Amino acid sequence: MIRSELVERLSLENPDLSARDIEAIVGTFFDEISKRLAQDGRVELRGFGAFSTRARDARTGRNPRTGETVDVEAKRVPYFKPGKEMRARLNVD
Repeated sequence: MIRSELVERLSLENPDLSARDIEAIVGTFFDEISKRLAQDGRVELRGFGAFSTRARDARTGRNPRTGETVDVEAKRVPYFKPGKEMRARLNVD
């Protein structure tokens, strides 16, 4: 599902809200998660999962097009860990 599909689904389930209002709500939701992660924070949504960041060490990589080696700097990357309820829903037999 992409963002526009999410907005459309929420619009159908909430006919009293305009598409513009729903877009603003979805945008605010994602912006707040991004801001918190940028501050090395953690966002936990009970029953769904937790967003956090993980550190990646500097390394030597390879340009796939030219085969040339390149230095890749250390960085932080987003990480999502599904919650217990989410894992249970995904693994229903």
